[in-house]
Amino acid sequence: MQKDNSTSTPSTPRIRHRRRSNEVIPEDSKANGGHLLVDDHNKYRSMWIRAYSSLWMIGGFIFIIYMGHLYIMAMVVVIQIFMARELFNLLRKAHEDKHLPGFRLLNWHFFFTAMLFVYGRLFSQRLVNTITADRFLDRFVNSLFKYHMAICYFLYIAGFMWFILTLKKKMYKYMFGQYAWTHMILIVVFAQSSFTVANIFEGIIWFLLPATLIAINDIAAYVFGFFFGRTPLIKLSPKKTWEGFIGASVTTIISAFVLAKVMGRFPWLTCPRKDLSTGWLHCDPGPLFKPEHFSLLGWVPQWFPWKKVSILPVQWHALCLGLFASIIAPFGGFFASGFKRAFKIKDFGDSIPGHGGITDRMDCQMVIAVFAYIYHQSFVMQQGLSVEMILNQILVSLTFEEQQALYIKLGEILQERLAG
Repeated sequence: MQKDNSTSTPSTPRIRHRRRSNEVIPEDSKANGGHLLVDDHNKYRSMWIRAYSSLWMIGGFIFIIYMGHLYIMAMVVVIQIFMARELFNLLRKAHEDKHLPGFRLLNWHFFFTAMLFVYGRLFSQRLVNTITADRFLDRFVNSLFKYHMAICYFLYIAGFMWFILTLKKKMYKYMFGQYAWTHMILIVVFAQSSFTVANIFEGIIWFLLPATLIAINDIAAYVFGFFFGRTPLIKLSPKKTWEGFIGASVTTIISAFVLAKVMGRFPWLTCPRKDLSTGWLHCDPGPLFKPEHFSLLGWVPQWFPWKKVSILPVQWHALCLGLFASIIAPFGGFFASGFKRAFKIKDFGDSIPGHGGITDRMDCQMVIAVFAYIYHQSFVMQQGLSVEMILNQILVSLTFEEQQALYIKLGEILQERLAG
């Protein structure tokens, strides 16, 4: 029996490595630049497959943007689920899972617990703003958010106990590895998605502009590398070239300046959403989206047709986003390339023909989503308390009776000041 156990344990990983090694491009061909797009004989076929998939994705994306904030958020949730599924399967071993019925369900228990925690905190104020007209729902929602953190904590503890009770002898290492891997996935997926959803409700432009810049950078890098790429950029991603990187950077920065001008004209894209309704938005655009006029006299010759230009202040912020999207965000893709090499796989999945999996498309998006939120909060959003913020805190934190008492007390204070 001792001999059988010792021989069966190491055989499983060897079989797994042989199977996955077929998906990896040999290291020697990568090192000498043999897989640059310029030298790829099947590049036109792969280009058309990639272009066809891209057109479908762009068309669906535009339709969802038109539908509004809640539909964009639903799209983000669907992307999260697909990303989690691809990453969960990355370290999955079929042989071990046969002996652990229900163990996969535990991963999704932690996933939806994290989703409840993140979105509960993000939407507490907006949900209260949506249902304040109904007194019963108002009380129920306020009570729910009051105990929201406790509910999420006990759901997590239930999953923790579930994991401990299902531990099996001779499989401890695999199960603890899966437990740690699940928590890393939750950090990767929900850390960036919480910033993404926050950007959406601050104004669709703060989600749409960064996401579009990443797509433009990716397409431009592919096109410039396709036709002009000769100099390998980084060993982790052998098809990336300096020509593609530089061409994409210039294209992305110019596109950022132009797109901010176009998007800044539409209230649907610039107005923040303070509740969870789906109605059309109208708001004061604020100084960020009001044009400033600059005279070109003395800077251009007399025959030049334009004597002055109008620029939205948001366009200067867009240049910073474009600079980040073209220079720093691609390192998210390099990280993903190194990650895939470590696990000896070509793509995270095959959900999108010509592109790989959903995670393959989201590597750079995760990086810029966090930057866009931090940049907006630090350099764009006005700091300090506002009447709207205080009202939101009152509606979320106080019961209906406490709100009435506050109203009466505030009225008495104001009457005393007026009398004085």
